[in-house]
Amino acid sequence: MATKYKRILLKLSGESLMGDREFGIDHQRLARYANEIKQVIDEGVSVGIVIGGGNIFRGIQQVDGAIDRVQGDYMGMLATMINSMALQSSLESIGVITRLQSAIKMEQIAEPFIKRRAVRHLEKNRVVIFGAGTGNPYFTTDTAASLRAIEINADVILKGTRVDGIYTADPEKDPNAKKYENITYQQCIDEDLNIMDMTAFTLCKENELPIVVFDMDSGGNLLKVVKGEKVGTLVS
Repeated sequence: MATKYKRILLKLSGESLMGDREFGIDHQRLARYANEIKQVIDEGVSVGIVIGGGNIFRGIQQVDGAIDRVQGDYMGMLATMINSMALQSSLESIGVITRLQSAIKMEQIAEPFIKRRAVRHLEKNRVVIFGAGTGNPYFTTDTAASLRAIEINADVILKGTRVDGIYTADPEKDPNAKKYENITYQQCIDEDLNIMDMTAFTLCKENELPIVVFDMDSGGNLLKVVKGEKVGTLVS
């Protein structure tokens, strides 16, 4: 079966890397994600990845305001680099060629983000991991994912979460929550569905970039989404 999407931007939360831990990285979870990504690469799909840093540090949650917001956001960006390096190592251990690009200069560990270079890597079937968010405070990794997806001409953003799509309410709290199979950008705004922060979401809407929200923790789901099977919720 041919793939529906030829180039994807996979957005993973930092929390997803924790597994059952309270913080940090669960290496079994990391290895599982790496294998899921390899399945997609083996189908000839170009893959860009953005990972959050919430398992290590979340800039917006500084304790008692003891850390300046801007400083906290930069600390969060560094946390995304730790996660990005971990995923890079995990992917390379199973034979996937990767490149890590950073929005903040870190020459010893990553290339600077350069759009043309990123696209060239993708054309050579390398996975490109985009670290350090947008390089600016006050922007989330959701915004970084939307921005990078547009810059690399991705066909779709695949947002891997713990739930299998978008619901009318939080399915972990409300047993009566109903799942959407398809939903429009405007519906998401009107119903105040918290898929991404509004900056990220607006970028996708203005550039007509579809978003698929799906359960990354169910084995094989990433490949199913890429092949166009009905998994998760499509926002378009």
